[in-house]
Amino acid sequence: MAFRAPTRRFDRLRERVLDLPEVAAWPEMRDLVERAQHREGISVWDYPVAACLASGGSEDLALPGAAAIFCALVGIHLIDDLLDEDPAGDYHRLGVGRVANLASAFQAVAHQLIGTAQIDPERAPALQAQLAHAFLATARGQDLDAFESVGEEDYWRRVEAKTPPLFAAAFALGGLLAGAPAEVISGFERLGRSLGRFIQVSDDLSDALAFPAGADWNRPRNNLALLYAITASYPERGRFTGLAAESNEPDALKSAQKLLFKSGAVSYCALQMTHFSVEARREVQRLDVASREPLDRLLDRIVRPLEHLFSVGRNQSSGPSQRP
Repeated sequence: MAFRAPTRRFDRLRERVLDLPEVAAWPEMRDLVERAQHREGISVWDYPVAACLASGGSEDLALPGAAAIFCALVGIHLIDDLLDEDPAGDYHRLGVGRVANLASAFQAVAHQLIGTAQIDPERAPALQAQLAHAFLATARGQDLDAFESVGEEDYWRRVEAKTPPLFAAAFALGGLLAGAPAEVISGFERLGRSLGRFIQVSDDLSDALAFPAGADWNRPRNNLALLYAITASYPERGRFTGLAAESNEPDALKSAQKLLFKSGAVSYCALQMTHFSVEARREVQRLDVASREPLDRLLDRIVRPLEHLFSVGRNQSSGPSQRP
């Protein structure tokens, strides 16, 4: 069971997408594919590969699933940038209408790619259904995320709709491509949902601590770290709220980010990430697969940011505050 180097695997994935005549003839699609970067342990298109290998399949067998998830993410990110009014979004360069159209095209290409899988024809509808469900659920989550949440319960409701379904589908596709039984596919879906929650919180924290301020500061209640700092009970909550409103100013942003540590927001996010990472480990142990090694290796890469976070937190945090 050999892993190709991640960069080589990603090159093959992109070649698979660029070889489609429709993509090859569309300069903007080609550009978006060629500009994409692989991020080890973060790129969701690695998940079908890990699930397929764990189920006794091969990287070649997993390639259509990985390529489909890659295209799904390109389209989702295009729409996400529109909804978040991200200053770095491609819609500034190409226009809102064209970017929305490109996102639709990438969704169609994802379905086209999954249709090229060399599997038992009886499994083909299940592959397409996984992808369709992921698109529909994520779209609903993105629509909910276009408005500020009213509290933490509402925040988690949006997260459950937006991120876990795509991660669940990514693992399930790999299992289906390898011919895994239904109970294993269900386990892969649970694993994907746990990792989806982990990654969402990790992304929230990364965005909250990034410099300069990103789009999350425009709707802070949709980011768990910022939501915590706005609603938790601690002496400088009012100051944080004022600084957050001026996050486009470098000094205000730096001061607000220091309060993310002092308020306990970073600790709270780390606690949630720890819970979801343990949950994911348990799901892997429950899977009746040929080898858990590809999944364990993937999880090891994914939780690295959490380990780094603990080392940073020990230096900067003065301890968590109490939730209201």
